[in-house]
Amino acid sequence: MAVIEQEVTVRTPDGVPEGFLYRDESGRKHPGVLYLTDIIGIREANRGMARRLAEAGYTVLVPNIFYRTSKLPVFDFKPSFGDERTTKRLGELSTPLTPDAQERDVAAYIDFLSTSDAVESGSVGVVGFCYSGAMAVRTAAVRPDRIAATALFHAGRLYADQPASPHRELPRIKARMYFGHAVNDKSMPTESIGKLNEALKAWGGKYASEVYDGALHGWTVPDSHVYNHVQAERAFQKLTTLLSETLK
Repeated sequence: MAVIEQEVTVRTPDGVPEGFLYRDESGRKHPGVLYLTDIIGIREANRGMARRLAEAGYTVLVPNIFYRTSKLPVFDFKPSFGDERTTKRLGELSTPLTPDAQERDVAAYIDFLSTSDAVESGSVGVVGFCYSGAMAVRTAAVRPDRIAATALFHAGRLYADQPASPHRELPRIKARMYFGHAVNDKSMPTESIGKLNEALKAWGGKYASEVYDGALHGWTVPDSHVYNHVQAERAFQKLTTLLSETLK
């Protein structure tokens, strides 16, 4: 379908982040999907990903999840992971996003989608990448009666022996979940994936958890230096299948 990109603002308890809504040019309503970016924030690469998802038959909201720190773009230089300047900026972006802050924000994003004239009534989906994988989990926990599908790709730190670990939100979740893991991922090593899988099994909900062979952390995003086209296409098909089977 033909899609238009609309600049929007979303009112949250803590501020008013800007973002983009991808909607049917004809004005028809479609199921809503919340798209949460990686830690580099909104840029051309993931705007294209969101547009493509919308073209598959969805109304897609992409908010600036780092609005507490910065308006767009959240990086005014080319980030290089490991250098001091980038590390400092990552801390500035992530520090204000405590678990409680994330929950307030994602609840507002879902409420925005639910009241949009471009979104069908009914269930909503959420997808998170890298840093925002934990936010996607919290979204499903905060709005369990609204979120029917949750997908995460190369998400980090989903399992930790800490009270605020995202896996501890599973008892609140009713959504069907999909986890696409990277290989050799320092933020989600093999041991952590195994422990997450044990927690998912104990949870008892519907889920799938897979490691993408040869796909390194960040593989789905076209501007990543580890972008893997074949595996990114597979991830997109997994996402759209999940959404088509749950958002009805």
